[in-house]
Amino acid sequence: MTSNTLPDIHVDSRHRPLVLTACMLSMFMAAVEVTIVATAMPTIIADLGGFNLLGWVFAIYLLTQAITVPIYGRLADLYGCRRMFFIGTLLFLLGSVLCGFAPSLTWMIAFRALQGLGAGAITPVATTLIANIYGPHERAKAQGYLSSVWGVSAIIGPLLGAFIVQHFHWSIVFWINLPIGLIAMVILARYLPADEAKKPHSLDLAGTALLSLSVAALLLALLQAEVLGYYSLLLIAVAVAAALWLIRQERHAPEPLFPLSLWQSKIVVASNVGGLILGASMMGISAFLPTYVQGVLGGSPLQAGTTLALMSIGWPLASTLSGRLMAATSYRFTVFIGALSLVAGSLALLLLSPDSGLWWARLASFLIGCGMGLCNTTFIVSVQNSVDASVRGIATASTLFTRMLGSAIGTALLGATLNLNLQHRLPSLSDPVQTLMEKSRRQQLSEHDLHHIVEQVSASLHWVFILAAIIAVIVFAAVLLVPHGDRPTKKA
Repeated sequence: MTSNTLPDIHVDSRHRPLVLTACMLSMFMAAVEVTIVATAMPTIIADLGGFNLLGWVFAIYLLTQAITVPIYGRLADLYGCRRMFFIGTLLFLLGSVLCGFAPSLTWMIAFRALQGLGAGAITPVATTLIANIYGPHERAKAQGYLSSVWGVSAIIGPLLGAFIVQHFHWSIVFWINLPIGLIAMVILARYLPADEAKKPHSLDLAGTALLSLSVAALLLALLQAEVLGYYSLLLIAVAVAAALWLIRQERHAPEPLFPLSLWQSKIVVASNVGGLILGASMMGISAFLPTYVQGVLGGSPLQAGTTLALMSIGWPLASTLSGRLMAATSYRFTVFIGALSLVAGSLALLLLSPDSGLWWARLASFLIGCGMGLCNTTFIVSVQNSVDASVRGIATASTLFTRMLGSAIGTALLGATLNLNLQHRLPSLSDPVQTLMEKSRRQQLSEHDLHHIVEQVSASLHWVFILAAIIAVIVFAAVLLVPHGDRPTKKA
């Protein structure tokens, strides 16, 4: 399957940068939501209460977003990107407005679910829309700009959230989405042509229900494993059963949610395998490196934040450069360079010790960010250039979805690795990481006890980094699946 060499939607060349800007704004709005809300949550909890429900504020957003990403991708193929973009953005903005008025954390969780239902449309539809207005040889550069939004939002989100809660009411954290989303919608309404009239379609409702059941059961099992205990195994069994039933359903559906022809493409398979691995690998640094910097190295929250920010700097830089590298070499070579950078950064984490300085951690963070930027952008562009326009939405969404799924799996696996190590090494201490992270509790420890706890937490996190490095190495399997010689400038 190959796409044509011309854009599928004609937009005046003078207006395409405006459409790209609108898509970047919308993706920034959805991407920044997690980090900006995380920074504001202590203030929100102090006002609304309900600390025991804190985890669900984030889990429900990620859950509804992950479930709907592939569904919106297919709807964009059937009914047009423009329509799905407006529907998703309106749902997201409505959820944002309601979150600002939430009278309790229970209502906050309900409104966050609505936000997630909208966010599930924004990323895959915006990414597909850009592919539809740029030709194959131009997509790499445009998608590089779009992908860089994730790195920028990771830097701006915490800073913006902290500024808002310090100077304004916490509701502004949610309402700031309103002008951003409205500007994006106005630009697209003005400069993006209306979707062409399409023949009547029928969404695969049975497939949609089975996909939702499978994803919801799996993510709940992963995100709530500590709370559910052995019941999480039951949820995983439900997820597997629903997934097998979904495969059977897709073979007979007139218009399947996941057209089986997609999986005949080596590039689509490689990109989905790669997305899963990248999502899992990324959590080794995103979730656990700040813990190492503060807990083991005794760094400040600012030092932990600036260390992680280097990943967010490397990502957009590499995303922007990936277009030139793809055009000059090939998809496979670009992903190979990205995989090398990812593995090098993961191995650098293994050199961390309680006596090492921050520079090893910062080098690892930057290298991993570069690897993520090169790989993610290349996977998306290669998929969009290899499939027919009629399935480009679901093909793009599947790549984004597997990365989200990989992040959830990686968080669960690496978190379990840390917890098991801590239980084995420090059985008498209930929460050793928090003991090191809280300055007042850390200062109360004797020099001997502090040294012992730091050594054991460092060793436990070292095993987390070992597993993260092993996951990173597996990304070379995706490299081998990418066909030789294919690149954006190659004519279909």
